[in-house]
Amino acid sequence: MVIETSGARKTAVARATIKEGKGRIRINGTPIEIYQPELAKLKMMEPVMLAGDKVKVVDISVNTQGGGVIGQAEAARTAISRAIIDFFKDQDLEKTFKEYDRALLVNDVRKKLPKKPGGTGARKKKQKSYR
Repeated sequence: MVIETSGARKTAVARATIKEGKGRIRINGTPIEIYQPELAKLKMMEPVMLAGDKVKVVDISVNTQGGGVIGQAEAARTAISRAIIDFFKDQDLEKTFKEYDRALLVNDVRKKLPKKPGGTGARKKKQKSYR
């Protein structure tokens, strides 16, 4: 049985494929054990650690596109969590994921505000003097 899921964060999109296997997890073809940077790797490992021994019987392959390193990591962790839930159909595990962090199963739709004229960013403006 092969299940495909997806996750998104800002402009990053991750697609995860899960199937029966030996517990291998690959991110863009790289084994998760040697993935860099460390912070992104730890973020993607959260659902795997919460699931425990269940993930030792499945192989998960994740492809990410767009965004930055951490955005891709957060999209990948959502995709991995959804894949694990869909594969095992375990309500207790789903409850555990939601209690730990709701973002594991729900996409974070917040995006960066676009820059506006008259300033250096979305909100910051040049100071105005009346005298």
